[in-house]
Amino acid sequence: MANDRAVGGAILAGSIVGVIVYGLLIWYWPLRVLEITAFLGVLLILAILAWIGYTMATTPPPEPITEIPEMGATSEEAKVETKTKGP
Repeated sequence: MANDRAVGGAILAGSIVGVIVYGLLIWYWPLRVLEITAFLGVLLILAILAWIGYTMATTPPPEPITEIPEMGATSEEAKVETKTKGP
């Protein structure tokens, strides 16, 4: 529990420092920092889309479900029951 609190505190402090540093960078070099920020934002979105596309293209399709066994019954028991029940 204490370790989680330490990590949370470090993330909070790092975020505050990041906001301050970003604000100072915007103050001194506004156009360049905004260009870099926009580029990184677009890069991140396109990288996520590429990852999704790659995953969809390389994942094999699932095997089709041929039968759905009854609750608690094995596939062999389900076959026997459907044969004996009749129309």
